[in-house]
Amino acid sequence: MSEYVKNLVADVKAKNPSEPEFHQAVEEVVTSLEVVLERHPEYRANKILERLVEPERVIMFRVPWVNDRGEVQVNRGFRVQMNSSIGPYKGGLRFHPSVTLGILKFLAFEQVFKNSLTTLPMGGGKGGSDFDPKGKTDSEIMKFSQSFMTELFRHVGPNTDVPAGDIGVGGREIGYLFGQYKRLSNEFTGVLTGKGRNWGGSLIRPEATGFGVVYFTEEMLKTKGTNFEGKRVAVSGFGNVAWGVVQKINELGGKVVTLSGPDGYIYDPDGVSGDKVNFMLNLRLSNKDAIADYADRFKVEFHAEKKPWEVEVDIAIPSATQNEIYPEDAKMLLKNGCMCVCEAANMPTTLEATHVFEDAGILFAPGKAANAGGVAVSGLEMAQNSMRYSWTSEEVDQRLKMIMKDIHATCVTTAEKYGAEGNYVLGANIGGFIKVANSMLDQGIV
Repeated sequence: MSEYVKNLVADVKAKNPSEPEFHQAVEEVVTSLEVVLERHPEYRANKILERLVEPERVIMFRVPWVNDRGEVQVNRGFRVQMNSSIGPYKGGLRFHPSVTLGILKFLAFEQVFKNSLTTLPMGGGKGGSDFDPKGKTDSEIMKFSQSFMTELFRHVGPNTDVPAGDIGVGGREIGYLFGQYKRLSNEFTGVLTGKGRNWGGSLIRPEATGFGVVYFTEEMLKTKGTNFEGKRVAVSGFGNVAWGVVQKINELGGKVVTLSGPDGYIYDPDGVSGDKVNFMLNLRLSNKDAIADYADRFKVEFHAEKKPWEVEVDIAIPSATQNEIYPEDAKMLLKNGCMCVCEAANMPTTLEATHVFEDAGILFAPGKAANAGGVAVSGLEMAQNSMRYSWTSEEVDQRLKMIMKDIHATCVTTAEKYGAEGNYVLGANIGGFIKVANSMLDQGIV
């Protein structure tokens, strides 16, 4: 690590204490940009990295609401508007008790590069609240969502900031948020994505992140002359992303043998297919946030309080949350013959575990490239809203597949150009950075 990058990382840690996820995201990106900074001194001269690690705007607000028992509740709301050099801020809203400013800054920082890689005109942002929708009634979720949007609406808009869903924010929450925005702004615009199909939503948006990850993985496998046919796949999580991943892998001839939750993981040697895929939807709707019910329903192994990375598989697709693969997990995957790891979640692999995969020379792709399918289809939803037109599911799926192929090509060619052939992490970081950095140079010191 050069002295410049070392000082930059130290400065970020000093200015943003107690935000380890943000520190990790910044360090992972900037250390891979050293070769770019050597070739392009103008980036250092114009303090591009120093500007990139500072959000353009952070909005933090209280969210008061009344539960069904008439008791006043107060949560925190956030929106981190990280960078708008290539388009309106774009990124999800997360409702979960783990939400903090540091986690949202890490997600917004990652979103900048992810959105850049899609080639669509979208900047990066992220937001949410420490509100926990689990165990709440529809009425309570509606009241909270309306209060949340009552403050947020003045900071978002179709040409300013277009939030989407994320953990804890699905079609129901987007509907309540959009209804309140429409009431307050007195206009019907494409201010949110992930909307209902009857009122501006895009087909295949719920499946888009998972489908996109599988399309990206398929391109990776092609570089080794193989495909999904007959491959065993470990998937973590059981939410929206995992649901899309499972569907598309089944379609391409692979077999998903694990799913996981906070309570542990299931091992299904026959594969998660047919009614089992539909059952994943029931698990999500139950609000129990547990995978054990799958094991009870289909009589398969359940491993309490364990992660699925100990199973013998060909491919691993972490689809749950950040930092779920540690070095010991990475070594176990390698020991059991895993030849490809593709991140479907945001930064699910620790920095140390990433180095384990890179040193072993297996196929490894970071989430900012591989899971860009969700925001890509959100961008396509924005385009459809602007045109007042809807594409068919086949048209959206075809556009998504082409976007993921283009992102893969960008990662591969960029890594080769900078002397790191096969390094998807470096290819994704540099590929996403250059477009944003040049746009910032073009627009001056703002």
